[in-house]
Amino acid sequence: MDFLPALSRRRFLGGAGVGLSGIACSQLLGSEALGGEGKSHFPAKAKRVIWLFMHGGPSHVDLFDPKPDLIRHAGKPLPDSYGTVETRRKVAKNPLLGPVKAFRQYGQSGIEVSDFLPHMAELADEMCVIRSCHGDSVNHPQSVYQMNTGSIQMGKPSMGSWVSYGLGSENADMPAFVVMPDPGGGLKGGPPAWGSGFLPATFQGTTMRAGEHPILHLNSPMSSARQRATLDLIQQMNAAHQARHEANSVLDARIRAYELAFRMQSAAPEAVDISRETEATKKLYGMDDPTTKEFGTRCLLARRMIERGVRFVQLYSGDTNGWDAHEDVLKNHTEHCARTDKPVAGLLRDLKQRGLLEDTLVIWGGEFGRMPMSEKGVGRDHNPWGFTTVLFGAGVKHGHVHGATDEFGLRAAVDKVHIHDLHATILHTLGIDHDHLTFRLNGLDQKLTGVDECRVVKEILA
Repeated sequence: MDFLPALSRRRFLGGAGVGLSGIACSQLLGSEALGGEGKSHFPAKAKRVIWLFMHGGPSHVDLFDPKPDLIRHAGKPLPDSYGTVETRRKVAKNPLLGPVKAFRQYGQSGIEVSDFLPHMAELADEMCVIRSCHGDSVNHPQSVYQMNTGSIQMGKPSMGSWVSYGLGSENADMPAFVVMPDPGGGLKGGPPAWGSGFLPATFQGTTMRAGEHPILHLNSPMSSARQRATLDLIQQMNAAHQARHEANSVLDARIRAYELAFRMQSAAPEAVDISRETEATKKLYGMDDPTTKEFGTRCLLARRMIERGVRFVQLYSGDTNGWDAHEDVLKNHTEHCARTDKPVAGLLRDLKQRGLLEDTLVIWGGEFGRMPMSEKGVGRDHNPWGFTTVLFGAGVKHGHVHGATDEFGLRAAVDKVHIHDLHATILHTLGIDHDHLTFRLNGLDQKLTGVDECRVVKEILA
């Protein structure tokens, strides 16, 4: 039976001729597959990902996509030539709203960045700015699902789950996929955004949080020997139950979770202990300022996670409403940029000085952008038809701008990048062919990028 772990890895990456069902695959998930032994399709530029998810929809036309025509035509209606515009709150006929802060050119690349983000702007020569992203829903939950799972429908596996399924963790004592939600809660879409969907449950994201206890229930009052004996008994009972019933990925995940939790009790306390970080490092992340301390702490934890072999880390900025600037884009984005700008820049600088940015892909963006038309005079409605995602680090060109929206920033117009294209490109940087990272379900090979035609955006690849 020694061939089974290798066979399961081959299935992870879509090996031809391996006809395993989803249930069968869950039976074959050996420790090798979960310990970083998954093989990529070709040499990877990125070994790991940090995804900074700005929940609620940051306004591209106010942050990374300057539109001179939007300034010139501010106060006027959108021209009739734009046709019907689907909006969430019927703002299509409202006057255009110019960018609420100035843009300036930065670095040798001359990339224009808003005054909202002075710290990130200093890293313009590290940016790969995709200005032509687009999706398929004007609603938050569906768009959060699509950006995370490739589908507007709830219940599909998240990208972090797909990556951990395909590549595993680099450290058997740490999870492959870690999620740090905003402490305010209220994500529109909820935990399914980082769930494993139809993949075995063991691939869902492990939740962490900033604060004294980033991982709940990590410390045990029992001695290690007694806990080991207790766990062995529980595992024997679980295995006996599993042998009498059909394969159950939830039970399989529980068995593996017990083992991982036991190993994490040795590895994780050190991993989440930021007291040993220098004061200079903490200051770099903004931890000396109440405004930036919370998000800065999570950014620092993200760096510590990838240093210790976690494959995919996702941080959410924005609670129930987050960056959802319906009422007042200036007020909303001033608040959220103030919380995140310095920590994000600090994370990037820290990764670079430690040599980690060379093989780490960092993603900044939300589920969609905002409309160029005003809402209530000073706010903006949802816009999935054209928005910006910014990449840093491994596998992508630096100091580079790809694509464009139209003259007002309403729709992707030049070198369009659908969310499926973005996902295919992210997987490519990890050495994965999106067409061959599959899972057999109900007789069909399922994949992150779905059945629609999509492409790797090779123009942005380093």
